[in-house]
Amino acid sequence: MSASRTAFRLNQFSRQFARTSPFRRPHGRRYQTTEAAPPPPQSTLQRLWNSPVGVKTVHFWAPVMKWALVLTGISDFYRPADKLSLVQNLALTATGAIWTRWCFIIKPRNILLAAVNFFLGCVGVIQVTRILRWQQSVKNGTVAEVAQESAEDAAGTAKGIAQNPEAAAKSAVQ
Repeated sequence: MSASRTAFRLNQFSRQFARTSPFRRPHGRRYQTTEAAPPPPQSTLQRLWNSPVGVKTVHFWAPVMKWALVLTGISDFYRPADKLSLVQNLALTATGAIWTRWCFIIKPRNILLAAVNFFLGCVGVIQVTRILRWQQSVKNGTVAEVAQESAEDAAGTAKGIAQNPEAAAKSAVQ
């Protein structure tokens, strides 16, 4: 066999191999893709169960349990303002405001949690307003003065706890 004949056969073999190779992309052919069939329609209960914020996740049960705080705050509307804690209601207001915003940032976006936090903030604002108005009526001062005095009182309490926690715990128990 001559050298040209061997080269011819090698060329023919490589062309035939290239045509049948599983790694070669065929020229000029396009394959039609089939789209996945749409999922079967689900009932309302199935959608609630399979949702990323559905019944079987913490994204559902945490807001449900947090409604207890809102209902407790609403029940405090009937208590006299002198029996309410300004610091506690400021904490509820801050919690409601901060977490309402955060609920729109996290994924999955949890509207139920945002709603409960919004109402928690509203209840806190109402209670703080009631407390400050009561303190103003008792002291006959302005709301700003009463708020300043309350802030100084809270700061003094925090300093006392930081300096002597054992004495603070004993006085809290009594």
